[in-house]
Amino acid sequence: MTVTLRDVAANAGVSFKTVSNVVNGHPHVSEVTRARVLAAIEVLGYRPNQTARSLRHGRSGILALAVPELTSPYFAALASAAGRAAKEHGRVLVIEETRGDVEGERVALVDLTSRLVDGVILSPLVTPHATVVERIGRTPLVMLGEHRYDVAADHVAMDSVRAARELTEHLLATGRTRIAVLGRQEPGSTGGERWRGHVRALAAAGLRPDEALVPRVRAYRREDGVRAVRDLLGAGVRPDAVLCFNDLLALGAQHALRTAGLDVPGDVAVAGFDDVEESRYAGLTTVAPDLGLLAREAVRLLVRRVEDPAVAPAQVEVPFRVVVRASTVGPVDTPGCGPGPGP
Repeated sequence: MTVTLRDVAANAGVSFKTVSNVVNGHPHVSEVTRARVLAAIEVLGYRPNQTARSLRHGRSGILALAVPELTSPYFAALASAAGRAAKEHGRVLVIEETRGDVEGERVALVDLTSRLVDGVILSPLVTPHATVVERIGRTPLVMLGEHRYDVAADHVAMDSVRAARELTEHLLATGRTRIAVLGRQEPGSTGGERWRGHVRALAAAGLRPDEALVPRVRAYRREDGVRAVRDLLGAGVRPDAVLCFNDLLALGAQHALRTAGLDVPGDVAVAGFDDVEESRYAGLTTVAPDLGLLAREAVRLLVRRVEDPAVAPAQVEVPFRVVVRASTVGPVDTPGCGPGPGP
């Protein structure tokens, strides 16, 4: 049976109020009495009801992580890491799949916080600026990724512009000059930031982007990578590298190129973003963000915001590294670039 404060009080021979004062750390309890209460707690194995205590303070102890889709290995890994981080803070994390549409993201921002959720970590794709402005100050919120809003909000991301520039510079250093790009380029989005970094690297090398090398991509899945490469080859366009804005696109691109009889990387090099586990087994060169740190910082900032809504917003940039594997340099790594984790 569950041990209650009244059980502890009876065992220690003190009042319920005295036990409550000890459990809640009130100073006006004699050391002798405190010792008796603590001894009774130990003997009976009393554990405080954290949910009830949180509700008394107007909080549930529940945080939410809202991501576009959990079928994505990147977001699944992020959710796992954030769940562990929440547990370290004594919180429970629930996951909301937004599907990357306006209504799904609105539910995460508005409806979740009316259901005993203390705050939300949101990876937005399409949320209107006005919705974010309206929720700031009403919903404890931490934003993830490179979709920028002109609001004072806690935000955690890596520098996608610099990451894309470094990845493009790696491709250029291997002698590639006709680099196809797979991913959407809307300004202010993650894809838009990666496009900016790619263009900067080309400009520094005296090159300009070629529209023929930028096929339309509807989503960021393997099949979209396959379709985009088939479209390029079907139109007679022959890149010598394919830069993809996530690993799933890159894995699809690899498959389509090899199915077409092209060697990777001999004929066409392929690179991606995220360093998902599948990419390590596929030998894919990619940008690896510090996903564990990103999750921990997002949870830390949200807990901080829940406990002190007036605290100044923080902008956290997590590190990344370009992990060079066989998809761009063959079985031998380029000098100075070590292989990433895993096979």
